[in-house]
Order: sequence, then structure tokens, then C-alpha cells
Amino acid sequence: MTSRLPLPPPPPAPDPAGTDPRGRVALVTGAGSGIGRGCALALAAAGATVHVVDIARGPAREVAAAVGGRAHVVDLADPAAISALPTRVDILVNSAGLQHVAPITEFPPERFALIQQVMVTAPFLLLRHVLPHMYAGGWGRVVNISSVHGLRASAYKSAYVAAKHALEGLSKVTAIEAAAHGVTSNCVSPGYVRTPLVEGQVQDQAAAHGVSPEDVLSDVLLARSPIKRLIEPEEVAAAVLWLCGPHTGYVTGTSISLDGGWGAN
Repeated sequence: MTSRLPLPPPPPAPDPAGTDPRGRVALVTGAGSGIGRGCALALAAAGATVHVVDIARGPAREVAAAVGGRAHVVDLADPAAISALPTRVDILVNSAGLQHVAPITEFPPERFALIQQVMVTAPFLLLRHVLPHMYAGGWGRVVNISSVHGLRASAYKSAYVAAKHALEGLSKVTAIEAAAHGVTSNCVSPGYVRTPLVEGQVQDQAAAHGVSPEDVLSDVLLARSPIKRLIEPEEVAAAVLWLCGPHTGYVTGTSISLDGGWGAN
């Protein structure tokens, strides 16, 4: 006869009023356009108050007005500017990023350093800035917008790939340290998203190689993706919103791939 240890009782069902974005304060970087804008819109629609952080004044104010939030015109490469941002934040979405494409032997060191500053150091400084408030409240959500390039590599993108890999690691460390305080930390890792950043890459490559933008999409950007289209910012924002919802308190330290099957191919 086999003895069985009694199973502990199931935990109580999550209280939606206490664990979803309603009434929470979110801070989204890079929120003036692209994925960040999509996240700001989605979180505001779900009931969060949103701080819109972007280096571009016009887009930041436009999005803040659209969501009833507050615009912060900030250069994330400046640590002093980060320290002036609000600390009473329940949801942090690190979305700001930039790109530079060149072989390692020709990659400008100052550009490499800038990309690390904006896409790795700034998220670290923001975590130091807002985690004490999350810890004190016993609840928080950190969502880092990574990339398929946080899990895979492509030639000529050494700075971007290095930064996204570092962001994945930072997110995991945050998950481990913050778990006891009711704070989760995850990455959302999309493939190529229809953003101004990607559209600029398409146009640049089309001009450089004398081919159409459609050929760049099919033969370069989407060559390794079974789903032959760009993902939309709203699709990425939906995953971010889900991670901030009432039934994801056990989801932490992971990376949700939205890569159209790239990683499986």
C-alpha cells in the first residue's frame, strides 16, 4: 500500500480588483511610438495611470494626451534624467531602444556604448528607482521588451544583440530577487515588429541593395520566420497587458517569444 502525502489546499482565487492594472501606475519608456506607444495605450485602456517616457517631446505629449497620462521628455542615456522620474510606479515597461547595423570591425564604439546605456543600464537604473515602491506595496510588474535577438543572433547587429541578451539576464535576476515581494519580471521577445525602427531598416536595406522593400521583408527580415508578416505593436502590447493581469502572478523569470516560429525553424 502506497502512502500519499496530503496535498496543500489550493490558493484562493486571485482578486481581480487587487491584481490587475486598474488603479495602478505604469511607467513606459519609448512610449512615444512603436511598441512603447502600444503598451501605453493598452495599459491605459485597462485602467492604469501611465507615465509616458520618450526622448521625443511631440510624440510623448501626444501619447500622454491620448491616454490621460503624463509625458516625461527624457534622454535615457542620462542617469540624472532617470533619477528625476516618478518612483511611485507599480508597472514598469522597459521598451526604449535604438539600432545600428554594421560589421563588428566597422562598428563605432561610441554607438555600441550608447546602445548599452539606453537598453541595459537605463532599465537597471529604473529598477533601482521603482522597486522599493513595488516592494513596499507587495505587488509589481516588470516587463522588458526584449526581442528574438535576445535569444538568437544576426550578423551586423552586435550592439543590439548584446543589449537584448543582457536585458534577458537582468530580467531573470530581477525575478529571483523580487519574488518574495510579490513582484514579477518577464521579457516579451517579438520578431520584427511594424515600428518606425524596423520600417527604417527596411528602407535602408532596400536602398543599399537596390531591391524593393517587399523583397527585403521576404528575403531578409522574414526569411527565418514561418509566419511571413511583421507582428503589430498591438499584438506585443496584448502580451504585456496579460503579464500585468490577475492570473500571471506565477509567471516570472521567463521570456515570451512572439517570433512567428523563428526560434522553431
